[in-house]
Amino acid sequence: MTGLAAELSALARRAFAAEGLPEALGQVQASDRPDLAQFQCNGALAAAKIAKANPRALAQKIVDRLRAEPIFAKVEIAGPGFINLDLTDAALAERARGGLPKAEPNGKAVVIDFGGANIAKPMHVGHLRSAILGDSLQRLFRANGWTVTSDVHLGDWGLQMGQLISEIEHRGIAPVYFDASFKGPYPEQSPVTMDDLEEIYPAASAACKADPERLEEARRATAELQAGRPGYRALWEHFFDVSKVGLDREYDSLGVHFDLWKGEASVDPLVGPMVEDLKARHIAQESEGALIVPVAEEGDKKEMPPLILVKKDGAVLYGTTDLATIVDRVKEQDPDLILYVVDQRQHLHFEQVFRAARKAGIAGKATLEHSGFGTMNGTDGKPFKTRAGGVMKLFDLIAMVTAEADKRLSEAGIGADYPAQERADIARKVGIATLKFADLSNYRLTDYVFDIERFSRFEGKTGPYLQYAAVRIQSILRRAKEEGHASSAPVIRSPEERALVLQLLSLPEKMAAAEDNRAPNVLCEYAFELAQKFSRFYSEHHILSEDDADLRAARLGLCDVTLATMVRVLDILGIEVPERM
Repeated sequence: MTGLAAELSALARRAFAAEGLPEALGQVQASDRPDLAQFQCNGALAAAKIAKANPRALAQKIVDRLRAEPIFAKVEIAGPGFINLDLTDAALAERARGGLPKAEPNGKAVVIDFGGANIAKPMHVGHLRSAILGDSLQRLFRANGWTVTSDVHLGDWGLQMGQLISEIEHRGIAPVYFDASFKGPYPEQSPVTMDDLEEIYPAASAACKADPERLEEARRATAELQAGRPGYRALWEHFFDVSKVGLDREYDSLGVHFDLWKGEASVDPLVGPMVEDLKARHIAQESEGALIVPVAEEGDKKEMPPLILVKKDGAVLYGTTDLATIVDRVKEQDPDLILYVVDQRQHLHFEQVFRAARKAGIAGKATLEHSGFGTMNGTDGKPFKTRAGGVMKLFDLIAMVTAEADKRLSEAGIGADYPAQERADIARKVGIATLKFADLSNYRLTDYVFDIERFSRFEGKTGPYLQYAAVRIQSILRRAKEEGHASSAPVIRSPEERALVLQLLSLPEKMAAAEDNRAPNVLCEYAFELAQKFSRFYSEHHILSEDDADLRAARLGLCDVTLATMVRVLDILGIEVPERM
């Protein structure tokens, strides 16, 4: 998807090349001073150093060439040699007609690892940022032409499994799974429900913390599970099945979906062969009874611990399954990039894994990248919790923002006479928009305060404000259709129309910047600015009440393009637009 700045850069590059100068110096960008110009090119200053010429004199040569291009209304020199550029209104309007083009496939593939929920545990607010950020990034990469495979990468193979298994044995639940002489088949019905697991796991964890013998039992159970003990594997399958029902519900309520529902256990068959290969190539080595991969490198400014592959008791760790997962992804997806959208506090872990993967040569052509994020905090500045101070379940948080959205709708007098089902659906969409925009509007590495009262408002920089802005345009177009008014290609006859079209045409650059920085907040800012520019256009111009049919049609055409662009950006952010509000 070629943006306007890229199109102008191509013209400027040709001008620089024609003067015998490096093409790269013809980079054009949106102006830092929009009050002076729409675009700017700063390459003449660097070119003057290369050519040992006067910057303004050299810039004049570039200006003379660019003035021959009919797209420009103004080409002039500013300061020591900056080149300011304005486009003709006709050129801007022409590029806005029919909306912005969709990106062509770029031939690149990415695997995005996010979600990271755990089997046998309810999802809580700590899972929120990974889900929201990861989903927005997968939507963004797809929109930019990548082939995307998203993987929930469940936590389903670690010590918590052994803790659950040993606790269930202590409670005497379903003894058949612990009978070594039993040959099967095991019952199809799970002996525990998700509600049972929510109670059993905290009890098991507490018992292991209080009693070293119980912890050792859990470790043995983990090792036996990973070694393939049939009863334990059968229990694990039940844990997975009953947990996935709840996980599906929670992710679906956020509008988050995955291409793959894999976890650590899915790569267990690859672990043994991989470990043996690393041993045979002397990449892995024994240390105090464990098997490790040293990953320290010359130039490290702080200690870099080795990656532990296999513990003394034979159990494998997260790093081992993460390495095996890279092997699996390279074989199955052959990606150019594997992106891990995981809490920034896990950065050391990923650095160890990535170094081990590079050292072992198992990443193929893939770049391995950790896109970390900060924490979601309450208004007290501490990690977001329930009023009682406990960890808030995601289901409860979604219910809370939906209730707040319903309250805001009532305060605004929106939907009072709508059917109950439609009103409930609007409240759900507004609640989720409140949650998502609050998260995505902050750069991912920053901690942020989730103030539900602030982010649920229909004014200011919020998700509900953007939804309302889009719904208002939908209403205008719906009324136009009812009244028999047609739309036509946009034209520019005012500063407000010009500003709106320039904002529309800047989307490709914003999408590229959001991808490059793994930063959906760039698109949040873009959508907010687009809504504001449309609001100014709307307040200064007649649309449906315009008597001039041609002018009315052109303005409706601009409404068409604006709505399509707004909906497109909000979709990348995972925000739905109601039909009416």
